[in-house]
Amino acid sequence: MRRLCRTTPPCGHLSSSDTGAASESQGRVRAAAAAAAAAAAAAALFLRSGTAPLAAARTLGAPSPAPRPPCVLGAECADLRSVSRMISVVSTVESVPRGTGTPAPSLFQRIRKLLTRDLLVTLALGQVLSLLICAISLTSKYLADDFHANTPVFQSFLNYILLFLVYTTTLAVRQGEGNLLAILKQRWWKYMILGLIDIEANYLVLKAYQYTTLSSVQLLDCFVIPVVLLLSWFFLLVRYKAAHFVGAGLCLLGISCMVGTDILLGRQQGLEEQKLFGDLLVLGGATLYGISNVCEEYIVKNLSRVEFLGMMGLFGSFFSGIQLAVMEHKELLKVSWDWQIGLLYIGFSAFMFGLYSFMPVVLKRTSATSVNLSLLTTDLYSLFCGLFLFHYKFSCLYLLSFCIIILGLVFYSSSSTYVVQDPRVYKQFRNTGSQLATDPHLLRPVVPEPSVTYTSLGPELGDDLPVRVA
Repeated sequence: MRRLCRTTPPCGHLSSSDTGAASESQGRVRAAAAAAAAAAAAAALFLRSGTAPLAAARTLGAPSPAPRPPCVLGAECADLRSVSRMISVVSTVESVPRGTGTPAPSLFQRIRKLLTRDLLVTLALGQVLSLLICAISLTSKYLADDFHANTPVFQSFLNYILLFLVYTTTLAVRQGEGNLLAILKQRWWKYMILGLIDIEANYLVLKAYQYTTLSSVQLLDCFVIPVVLLLSWFFLLVRYKAAHFVGAGLCLLGISCMVGTDILLGRQQGLEEQKLFGDLLVLGGATLYGISNVCEEYIVKNLSRVEFLGMMGLFGSFFSGIQLAVMEHKELLKVSWDWQIGLLYIGFSAFMFGLYSFMPVVLKRTSATSVNLSLLTTDLYSLFCGLFLFHYKFSCLYLLSFCIIILGLVFYSSSSTYVVQDPRVYKQFRNTGSQLATDPHLLRPVVPEPSVTYTSLGPELGDDLPVRVA
């Protein structure tokens, strides 16, 4: 460095040969800087598409660096050394194989990535609904077996009265378009039909217990799941993936295992000669439940939760009151009223009111299909309670059934579904995808997606491209 300073003339006294060498060196620096910029752009292109950066640099038209002669100025030598480091870094990135890099995540890391907070909250909300239905079943069993109070319509009537007092009065005091009168002017006949469907769904399933076996009710009640899947596909325009069907299949397998365990342990009750009629009642009730749940999901996601519950309280109390006066007034007179029966009726009404109030919250967060899959654990909770209250026989197959159902729920909730806003959009999406694969003129780097809404219960698993820079 000292030798270089001695041989260099002072500023303003450079010879013509030295001036030409300096200008030539500056030209090489600019060329090398342009090559480094092209190499950096090629590296970015490699990170996005996997194209070799040096080939991309040649595609971008970057000038090839000339052979480097001995440097003349010290600052220019430093610039050239920094440029050479950048080029060596890019070369190192290019030389890294695509299959190497960071090690693959372990099984524990994959499970931890799958079981996110949203997924766990979704599972917990579904199990809260199952526990509420379990409490409803236990109070109904005590009323029917110990006190001989077979009044399913009266029990539903009490729930609708509570909904009327809380939510219908809330709509009545509202102002604007959310007022009770404004809603009735626009959609009164739709809520009237929905109220009748909800009342008869409860009545048919409760009535089926008098004609068929407990195992048949538990198994045939799962018919609500394919009903909800089909209605969601055609009317809510929900599109499912393979993981959703696998999860639904696992849930049905778990409930089948539970029913088989009941048969092995001899827990069957019912009148065999009227079993077919009871099975038809269960199928009819499951179909009505599916229609009611899909309509409820649409209302709470597009309109209002309070509006749905208020209309159910209004029309439900009206029609169930008429049905009670026609069909159950004699049974209601036979009830031996005391404080225990009164407490059971109050408990049943409170649990039903909690179920109806909490179900729209879960439906708005998830979907009707996910809720019905979660409710499959209700029978297992009832069996676990029956081990202590009614001295049922225990079997390890019950635990196996519970684990299979929970595994199916995890499979279903771990993948996202998307809702097509318009059927023509979905059709255009499929046609565009097939056309892009065959028409070379439509191949572009970025293809716009159609207007769809993604609803996810858990994050999608994706593998990042590992890149090692030395």
